[in-house]
Amino acid sequence: MRPIPARRANVYTGSPLDRAGKRRDDAEWIAAALASEEALFVPVWRARSLMKGVEEGRPEAVLLTREAAEAVRMAGGPWAFLGLWAGRPVFAVDCSAADDPLPLLPPGMGGFTDLRAVAGLLPEGEASVLAHARGLMHWRVKHRFCGVCGGVCEPRSAGHAMVCTGCGAQHFPRTDPAVIMLVVRGDSCLLGHSHRFPNVMMYSTLAGFVEPGESFEEAVRREVLEETGVRVGAVAYHSSQPWPFPASIMIGFHAEGLSEEIEIDPEELRDARWFTRAQIRDHAAHGFHLPRADSIARRLIEDWLAA
Repeated sequence: MRPIPARRANVYTGSPLDRAGKRRDDAEWIAAALASEEALFVPVWRARSLMKGVEEGRPEAVLLTREAAEAVRMAGGPWAFLGLWAGRPVFAVDCSAADDPLPLLPPGMGGFTDLRAVAGLLPEGEASVLAHARGLMHWRVKHRFCGVCGGVCEPRSAGHAMVCTGCGAQHFPRTDPAVIMLVVRGDSCLLGHSHRFPNVMMYSTLAGFVEPGESFEEAVRREVLEETGVRVGAVAYHSSQPWPFPASIMIGFHAEGLSEEIEIDPEELRDARWFTRAQIRDHAAHGFHLPRADSIARRLIEDWLAA
């Protein structure tokens, strides 16, 4: 099958940051950046991001100055250097140890919100920065101990590495690759309803994690066959999307369906069906919902419709 081009960038991509990786091991530079009046801090509280304007439908990220960030940094959570934004150093700081960090901040700072609920409404680049901070802080919070010997780990490289104080093993942030695919046959596409979906009416593309020793294309064919019994032929790359919820990257594909009969895996799916283009375009009238607008799943569907 011919690749269907992505018509626009996925949400959480297009970061405005220069990650400045060579600066991470320059302890003096990092210390000066932390103390700089130009420094900006991206707070993360229990996987939520600080924003204002959410209730008005005009959300925007709230980044803290060094002075404002001091209060939440004193909560003792991890921090990390994210990069440079228009020359200004940007750090993530986790303040989850505080029961409520808002009283520690100056008034008018908004509130902590689930990024996924508003990502598609944020100004350009902001969703990417907030997702970057969320993903890195999740790794820091969850990897305080060595997976080799169980010893306590200490941060290095401005928060981008952890070193075991016992055996000396080095640990780095991980991203779990997952394939996500819209299977197409003729004028129809294959969508499934997962047990995990909070929206009981939503049908979405199939997806699954890549296994060791497996190519992306092989993972697409295996996951579709395992979940629905549908055989897949050609697989064409579409785009990718960071998905730090908590630590994945979604690699998107369109795939050619070679068979029609569906036999679902009941442990993975409640239902799976073939939907025509006409049904997708008027999905509400046909009694089902599409995935959220910020997801690569929605982009795969919309770009197929446009093609």
